[in-house]
Amino acid sequence: MSRLLQDYISQQAAKFGDKTAIVMKNKSISYAELERRSNQLARLLQQYGVSRGDRVCLFMSKSPLAVVAMAGVLKTDAMYVPIDTSSPASRVAKIAQASEPKVFLTEKAALGLVNDLFAEGLLAKNVTMGTLEDEALESDAFKTQFTWADLGTFSDNPLSYQNDASDPAHLLFTSGSTGTPKGVVIKHENVMHFVDWSRNYFGIAPHDKTSGHPPLHFDLSTFDIYATLSAGAELHMVSPELNLLPNKLANFIRKAELTQWFSVPSTLTQMAKFNVIADQDFPQMTRLLWCGEPMPTPTLMHFMDRLPHVTFTNLYGPTEATIASSYYTVTKRPESETEAISIGVACEGEELLVLDDKLEPVEPETIGELYISGEGLSPGYWRDKEKTDAAFLADPRPGKAGNRIYRTGDLGKVDQQGLFYCLGRVDSQIKSRGYRIELGEIEAALNTLEYMKESAVVGIHVGGFEGTAICCAYALKEGQNQDKNEIQRDLVKLVPKYMIPSQWMSYSVLPKNANGKIDRKELRDRFEEANKQTA
Repeated sequence: MSRLLQDYISQQAAKFGDKTAIVMKNKSISYAELERRSNQLARLLQQYGVSRGDRVCLFMSKSPLAVVAMAGVLKTDAMYVPIDTSSPASRVAKIAQASEPKVFLTEKAALGLVNDLFAEGLLAKNVTMGTLEDEALESDAFKTQFTWADLGTFSDNPLSYQNDASDPAHLLFTSGSTGTPKGVVIKHENVMHFVDWSRNYFGIAPHDKTSGHPPLHFDLSTFDIYATLSAGAELHMVSPELNLLPNKLANFIRKAELTQWFSVPSTLTQMAKFNVIADQDFPQMTRLLWCGEPMPTPTLMHFMDRLPHVTFTNLYGPTEATIASSYYTVTKRPESETEAISIGVACEGEELLVLDDKLEPVEPETIGELYISGEGLSPGYWRDKEKTDAAFLADPRPGKAGNRIYRTGDLGKVDQQGLFYCLGRVDSQIKSRGYRIELGEIEAALNTLEYMKESAVVGIHVGGFEGTAICCAYALKEGQNQDKNEIQRDLVKLVPKYMIPSQWMSYSVLPKNANGKIDRKELRDRFEEANKQTA
C-alpha cells in the first residue's frame, strides 16, 4: 500500500524495473533507474543537511532528471519547490526567499537566471547549489557544489522515512493580488487521494502512454507524473516549443502513440483552429482530459467529430484543492456552440457547494459562489495565516464542526440533475491560457514603473486561444511619453510573459466612478467595444 508519493516509484520499480517510466525527446529513464538514482540523490542531499520539513528549490525545466530530483527530495522527507525559470528574476527571488531552501538544484538552461539572482544579492549566499548535469556549472556569482557524477558515490538502497501522508510534499506558488506570489502547501495525502481515484476512474494501466504537457510549476503536471508512475505506465513529456506549433504537437501525439492526453483547453483550441487533426486520428488514444479553464464548446465539438473513439472528460479545481475536485465525462456531442459544458460532480472524497453571501446553500439554477470541501484541500498558504484564514473557512453547515471549505472565487450553479457549472470569477482573478492570474499582481508591477501615474488591468472574454484577454488602461506622469511597447519591455522584467497584457489603452486620467475609484466596469466596456469594432 502506498504511504508516500515516492512509494509509487518504488513499487513499480520492483514490478517493472526495466520498463520505461519517462520519455522526453531523445532521453528516457526506466523505473529501476528512477528508483536507484533518486535514492542516491536523497543520500547526497542528506549529506548537505536536507532533512524533514526542509525545502529544495528546483530551477529545472521539465525532463526525466527533474522527476529524479522531485523523488530524491521526497526521499529526504523534505519538500520540493518547482521554479518557473522563464519568470523574471525579481519574481523568482520572492519565491526563493519565501521558501528558504537548503539547496538549489539547477541546470545549464537556468544559469543566467540564477547568476542574476546571486549577483543582485537576491538569494542567500549560504545556500547549497547543485546540478544533475554531467559537469559543474559556474558563473561570476556562483558555482555548483555537486553534479550527476557525484550520485555514484552514494548507496542506491531503499531509504526509511520519517514523514507520513499528512506531511507536505511540495509548495506550488500561484499569483498573488499584492504582487507577492502565494505558496500553496500540498501534502502527500492530497495528491495521493486524487491520483488513486483518477487512476481507478480512468483505468490508467501499465500499457498506457500518457502526455506530460504542463510545466512543472503548474499543478496539472502533478497528475501527469504521479498518476502515470503509480500505474507503471509511460509518461511522454511534451517539449514547450511544441505549444507554438499545433501541427507538430499533433504529430507528437501520433508518433508517441499516446493513449491519454491532458492539457489546458487553450492548447486544444489552437490545434482546432489550425485544423491539424484528421478524421479518426490518434487511433491509440482512449481518453482526452482538460482542466485549468473553460473549454470552448466549438473546440470540444471539433475534437468529438474527429475522434469518435475517444472519451472526453472535463476536470475542475484550483491548486488549493489539489489538481481537480470535480469531473464531467461528456456523454454526447453538444448540439450547439453555445451549449455550456458542465464541471460535473465532485470526485470521490470531495464536495462542491454553491453558497450565497451568508454562506447559505442556494436553490438549484441559482447563481452563487463555488466552495470546495474534502480530501484535496491544502493546509493553506505557506507562512501566511491571514490569507489562509480568508480563503479556508470553517464549514458553516450543521454537524460539520472541524470541517473546512475553500472559497474558490468562482461563480457557479447546480442544475436540477445535480450537475455543477462554473460561470466565471467573482473577483479580479482570471484564467488566461490555463494560468490563474491575479490582475492585482500585474497592476502592482505596473505601478512600480517610475513613469506610471496610474494603471488598471481588467479581463474580457474573447474566446479562442486566449480565452480571457488581459487588458491594461494606463496614464503616465506629466512629461512622460512611453508607449505600450516600452511599457511591455519594462513589465516583462517584473512578471511572467503570460501575465503581459495583450490589449492597451492610454489615458491622461483613468475614468473614475462616483466613489473616486478607477471605474473598472467602464474600462471593461470600452475594451469590449474596441474588440467588437476590430472583429
